[in-house]
Amino acid sequence: MNIEVLNQIHLFLLDMDGTIYLGDKLLPGARAFLHLLEARNVPYLFLTNNSSKQANQYALKLQRLGLDVDRDKIFTSGQATAVYLHKLHPNARIYLVGTPALEDEFQQHGFQLVTNNPDFAVLGFDTTLTYEKLWRLCDFVRAGLPYIATHPDFNCPIEDGYMPDIGAMMAFVEASTGRRPDVVVGKPNSPIIEAVVEKTETAVSDICMIGDRLYTDIALGAAGITTVLTLSGEARREDLSGAPHQPDFVVQDLAELTALMNENK
Repeated sequence: MNIEVLNQIHLFLLDMDGTIYLGDKLLPGARAFLHLLEARNVPYLFLTNNSSKQANQYALKLQRLGLDVDRDKIFTSGQATAVYLHKLHPNARIYLVGTPALEDEFQQHGFQLVTNNPDFAVLGFDTTLTYEKLWRLCDFVRAGLPYIATHPDFNCPIEDGYMPDIGAMMAFVEASTGRRPDVVVGKPNSPIIEAVVEKTETAVSDICMIGDRLYTDIALGAAGITTVLTLSGEARREDLSGAPHQPDFVVQDLAELTALMNENK
């Protein structure tokens, strides 16, 4: 695919950890790439699978790192799940396993959070998880209630390793009930792109995802979007051999991508 395609994109979706920053350090080219998009009036969103935090929490981190980013530039899998469910059943009664931040997100979308007789059971990345929450979730799932998960990640990267993510919780529920979620919203699944399209009114063919994970960011290309793999985070060039989802473009980091787009303007 010709690099000129990137200069025709109407919306860039940016992964954060491994693409924009690592821990508390901006990666090369992050600031320059955002300046390039802003100078060309090209919209962008930071797209994250982490549903344990709200958009304003990510915006504050980016601001601490020196990027002038408002919360409306952040789109989480929690927000996407709320958008998805709102289309299905506005004002639904929901049993939600999630952090207070995710609970607030759902309430802002008009959902009633309940512990009895819900319309849906929703599992988020819950760092406030208790056995009682999981037990009740299993009861609802076993009873056949529609079961939605915000994203599929098994682990969440942190500075000194990993912490168990929602995928580990899904495995617990499956072991107890024999059921997987009916729908998983976040990357690499199409519902998160459908939610982005609804939020931004941008055609799928005009969207590009930039990220460092082959199995989430780049696999999102199956939804019909353009993808760019950065080698500044998790993926290595040797990982491309035999990977089921191949990126349209590969760059070392956003500095290289910025240079390429400037050269081909």
